[in-house]
Formats: sequence, structure tokens, C-alpha cells
Amino acid sequence: MLLRLLRDHLRPYRGPIALVVVFQFVGTMAALYLPTLNADIIDNGVVRGDTGYIVRIGGVMLGVSLVQIACSVSAVFFGARTAMSVGRDLRAAIFHRVGSFSSREVYRFGAPSLITRNTNDVQQVQMLVLMSATLMVTAPIMMVGGVIMAMRQDIGLSWLLAVCVPVLVVCLALIISRMVPGFRLMQGRIDSVNRILREQITGIRVVRAFVREPYETERFGKANRDLTDVAIRVGRWMATMFPTVLLVLNVSSVAVLWFGGHRVNDGTMQVGSLTAFLTYLMQILMSVMMGTFMLVMVPRAAVCADRIVEVLDTRSSVVPPEDPVTDVSLRGELALREVSFSYPGADEPVLRDIAFTARPGETTAIIGSTGAGKTTLLNLVPRLFDVTAGEVLVDGVDVRRLDPELLWRRIGLVPQKGYLFSGTVASNLRYGNPHATDEELWEALEIAQARDFVEAMPERLESPVSQGGTNVSGGQRQRLAIARALIRRPEIYLFDDSFSALDLATDARLRAALRPVTTEATVVIVAQRVSTITGADQILVLEDGQVVGRGRHEELLETCGTYQEIVESQLSAEEAVA
Repeated sequence: MLLRLLRDHLRPYRGPIALVVVFQFVGTMAALYLPTLNADIIDNGVVRGDTGYIVRIGGVMLGVSLVQIACSVSAVFFGARTAMSVGRDLRAAIFHRVGSFSSREVYRFGAPSLITRNTNDVQQVQMLVLMSATLMVTAPIMMVGGVIMAMRQDIGLSWLLAVCVPVLVVCLALIISRMVPGFRLMQGRIDSVNRILREQITGIRVVRAFVREPYETERFGKANRDLTDVAIRVGRWMATMFPTVLLVLNVSSVAVLWFGGHRVNDGTMQVGSLTAFLTYLMQILMSVMMGTFMLVMVPRAAVCADRIVEVLDTRSSVVPPEDPVTDVSLRGELALREVSFSYPGADEPVLRDIAFTARPGETTAIIGSTGAGKTTLLNLVPRLFDVTAGEVLVDGVDVRRLDPELLWRRIGLVPQKGYLFSGTVASNLRYGNPHATDEELWEALEIAQARDFVEAMPERLESPVSQGGTNVSGGQRQRLAIARALIRRPEIYLFDDSFSALDLATDARLRAALRPVTTEATVVIVAQRVSTITGADQILVLEDGQVVGRGRHEELLETCGTYQEIVESQLSAEEAVA
């Protein structure tokens, strides 16, 4: 998966990658040439006392060093730009893919895991690309070139290369084999920490209300300790890597000086050549270490790449039509025809054989006990889920055949939990219509019974709203969410228990203000409170995913036992028939 991911996302950057290879090749060759020049200065300049030769070859060394520096800086520049660009592209690809997911795919992965994949996992792959541009390209060139240049200095010491390099490779391979499983485990532990932390931050009020701080502290502490234990275990192995490398390097240096000293004493090798050979051996071993360091990064990046590709390869269960309908003749009629829906792996369907029609100018209400399938039914209209049987028709066309943009433009959805984005009151309201004027915003706030508290805010429409709308009350949040849908002026309004956080007086005023605005629109209301739906043109009573009652309030009081039970649990007999 890692190779496939890199191949797909590095393809647009073949030019910069080619420049990185060229610059690294030239820079590495310059680095390999410097020990030879240094040996010449020692053997032909220092030993003979030829100052002119030293100055002349020293000038050449200075020029070669400048070339090496320029090439190294250029290679790092293009490598860093490429790595950052790949990271940007991966984050954008994951973001757009997740944006196309239906609720089913989002629930399957979970928000904490998706966040980790778009941040930590992408960062690991991005770091691999950067290190590859600076180390992986350099290491093989330096290793091969170092061996050739070392053998040119003295073939008699070349057997040391055949001993030192395999010893270093074996030592590092043993260490890496212990680290790889830990890297795989770390990503899952990071997901757990993110999940628990997100739950605790989101549910901080519940935690405090039930005095569960000690329990949540211990739960987070356990997840944190699990991650720490794995990180420490991996860190210990990583900590042994550099001492091991230094041990092999120092022992190799001693061996070269020992055996090379005897060859110098015998007159078969010059001092400059011994110095150059020692430098080349260090360069060879350092290249092995760089290559091994990359091997440490590859397994972790491979795990991250698997997780990224899993998201990118996941197709939404809600698929846009290949030949979408882009024009319809009717204006907001909603119809369900024998609709059934089952969640993946469920033994029983959530909805069975649902059929009704909601017309413009009418209000259709859906009521039932908790878990009856009311919210699921409403979510089928904007295609947050797709039906498993039957059809959902908007203006006579199956929603699965409609152009998604056309479908969403015709719908104004107010979810059960009114979610607000960080920004201002105005920016949240303009989510429904980016071009809405301030007058239109105030008009929507007036209808949603939110004008009074917005006017009381210090900056009115420009008053800040925190993420999730946590700096306003639940009722204020719901009214702002309703105003956001009203700004859009859709043809179909879907209210998913959107009045539950309002007191009865505010609920009544809001519904009265909505009637003139929705006279030509289709209104579907999911409600738990009977008083909210008594004036609806038709009421559907759901029980265990089936329609067990249909009609107006007065009719259902006489014909539907389930509705009678709901009414009796909330209203007195006099209120029910009033």
C-alpha cells in the first residue's frame, strides 16, 4: 500500500524528484572526492613540504566543498517542498473522501480515527518522503561510491569492509525487527487516546454532572499508559541503535588504524591513503546507518499508508448517479413508496414498508416511541442513507437519480442536535445561503424566535460562536439552527425533533411564525411532543419501524391505540381534545 500511495501521489512531482536525485548524486560524489584530495595533500604536500601543492589542492577542495554545499541545500529544498506538497495532497484527498461519505462510513471509521489518519498518519508518510529525499537517495550512492574509492586507496584493507558492513547490518536488523511490531501497535493506541480525549471534552458537562472525573481520569490514564508503554518499549530499542552504530564505527576505526598502521610501517601504504581509507569506511558505515534509519521509518509509514489507503479506497454507500436528473417539474412534493431500511449486519430492518406523500403547503408529522425509526426515516430524504428497498421520491424523481446538488438545494434540514460551527452568528446563518443580506438574517432570526437574544449579544450578528455552539444554550442553539435552514428558503423543510429544547410558549410562537413562510413548502416534522404536531395535516405514528397510524390528531385519538398512549402520557384528556 505504501508503494502504491507514493506512486500515485508522487507522480505530479517527477520533475522536482529528478532534481533531488541529480543534486544528491553530484553532492555525494563531491563528498566522496574530498578524502582523495585530502590524501593527496598529505602524501604529496605535507610529507614533501610542498606548500604550493597544498594551497593549490586546498583550493580545489574548497571549490568541491562549495559544490557539495550548494547541491545539498538544493536537494533538501526540493525534497522538502515535494514532501510538504505530498502531505498537502494526502490531507486534501482524505478530506474530500470523508466529505463524500454517508453516515454509515463515518460511523464505521469513527471521528477520532479519521482525524488521526488525516494528521498523524499523513505526517508519518510525509516525513518518509522528506527523509527519502535527504537520506535514501544519498545512502546507496555513498555506499557504492565509498567502496570503490576505498578500494582505490588500498586493496589490501578491503577485507575490513566485508567484515564491518555485514556486522553493522546484522546488528541494526535485529534492533529493527523488535521495533516494527511496536510501531504497528502505536497507531492503534494513538486512536484510543484521541477517542477517549474527544469523548471527555465533548461530554465534559455529563462527566461533571455525575461526578465521574476520577473514573474518566483513570480511563484516560490507562489509555495514556498503554501508549506510553509501547512508545517506551520502541524507544528503548531505538536508543540502542546509535550506541550500537557508534560501537561498530569505533571498532572499525581501530581495526583500520591497527592493520593500516602495519601496512604504512611496511611501506605498502602511505599515510594519506590510510586517512582516506578510514574516512571512506566511516562514510560507508554512515550510509548503512542512514539506510537502516530509513528502514525504521518505512514500517511505521507503511502502517500509516494502509490506514490512509483504507479511507481513500472506501466508497460511499450513497453513490451519485451516473446520469443525474438535473431538472424537475414539480415543486417540493415528497413521497415514500414501500420504503424499508436495514443497517449493515442488522438482524431486523429499522424501517418496513413505509409509504406516504407530503405535499407543498401541508405539514406532515412523524411521532413514535424512542427507537421507532423516526430520525432514520428523515435521513433517507437527503440521502444521508440510501433505502434498502422501495423508493424515496422528490418531485416525482427517485432521490438516487437526482443530481445531489439539486436535491440538497431543495431541502432545509434541521437535525436533532443543532450543530454550530466556530465563527460568528452571521457566518453560521450564511451556511444556508452565503449571499444572504443582514436584513434576511434578521428576518430568519425573527421567525426562529432568536432575534431577542442575538440583539442582546455585544456584537449582535458578529458575536463569536464557539465550536459546536457550546457558548449558547441548547434552546438558543436549536433556534439558530432553524434560522439557518430558513435562510435557504427550501422547498422541503425537515425538522428532526428540532423543537424539543424549546419551552411550550416559544415552541408555539415559532410554529405560528413558520406558517406564513412555509405556505408553499412541504414541511415534515419529527417530534416527541404531541403539542408540537396537533395542527399537522397528517400524522404518521411509527412503532418498531412500521406505520401503525395515519391521520389528523382527532382521527388518531379515535383509531390508533399507540397514539392514544403517547397522548395520555403527555396531555390530560381535556388538553388532548382541545
